[in-house]
Amino acid sequence: MVAAPHHPLCTKTGPIPRSALEEHIQLVLTDRTTLSSGREFGVFSNRTWRLADLGAKLSFLRAGLGWGSMPRGAIEADLASGELVQLQLEDAQADEYTMPLSIIYPAAKPPGMAGQWLMERLKNSDYAG
Repeated sequence: MVAAPHHPLCTKTGPIPRSALEEHIQLVLTDRTTLSSGREFGVFSNRTWRLADLGAKLSFLRAGLGWGSMPRGAIEADLASGELVQLQLEDAQADEYTMPLSIIYPAAKPPGMAGQWLMERLKNSDYAG
């Protein structure tokens, strides 16, 4: 979870309680398919702005228009430069903000070189738990 350094949540000292998160607009990426219809992932505020584009969400976050989650790889430079700040949430479990990924393929037809490369890359990335 991140926000721009001038966002009100960044003025809080110590871990931020969920009640404080609820007071501010959470930027949420919308799933335009029906796969997750009726389900919410990582939504803590009733005040949400739904965006269909990750790039737009990042721009809104940088502008301080809300707070939200982003893939770490997409914001590494922003965190390093201070353009975004990671929010420390109260009672956050380490795995609460992760999304499991499974790779399934027929045993008789394993992935080719590119697929094997991708699987190794995902297993050995900073994102693997």
